[in-house]
Amino acid sequence: MSRVIYSVASSLDGYNTDAQGDFSWAYPGEEVIAALTADIGEVSTYLYGRRMYETMAGWETDPAFAAQTPESARWATAWQAAEKIVFSKTLTEVWTKRTRLERELTAEVVEQAREEATGDLTVEGPALAHSALRLGVVDVVEILICPAIVGGGAPVLPDGLRLDLSLQRERRFSNGMVQLTYAVR
Repeated sequence: MSRVIYSVASSLDGYNTDAQGDFSWAYPGEEVIAALTADIGEVSTYLYGRRMYETMAGWETDPAFAAQTPESARWATAWQAAEKIVFSKTLTEVWTKRTRLERELTAEVVEQAREEATGDLTVEGPALAHSALRLGVVDVVEILICPAIVGGGAPVLPDGLRLDLSLQRERRFSNGMVQLTYAVR
């Protein structure tokens, strides 16, 4: 059965973006992009909220994204090959291939996506992930800890959530980032 993975970059103090919405401090570099690209080899479907979709769509719509580095080009190819489901009450359409629009994240929609998937699913962006975590549909929490303290912003994990986790993998990168992968028990 396909797993639902919450994959997120986080400051050391637990934020995905700072108070101004900036996440440039989380730029991964070539080594980390290569590792993340290898990880998504098992991913066939991305679950996005509106903001994350608008950010990630550039991997298909803006050739400059892929032109940055060889690893960026590999990432763009992998991203474009995957299915995308965008959850939004405000978008009227999506503009990338292999993408469909859903109005609301529900356990039923996630289970249908699991059944249709040929690999794992990732839920991207803290707002959507908070809902998925509360629905109990997340199987894996994977946090890329960045060597930065930003003092506030969008929290990686929702307040009031209690989950028991089991460490599955830890990876250190030369830029000071650390990736922690936990299975939800």
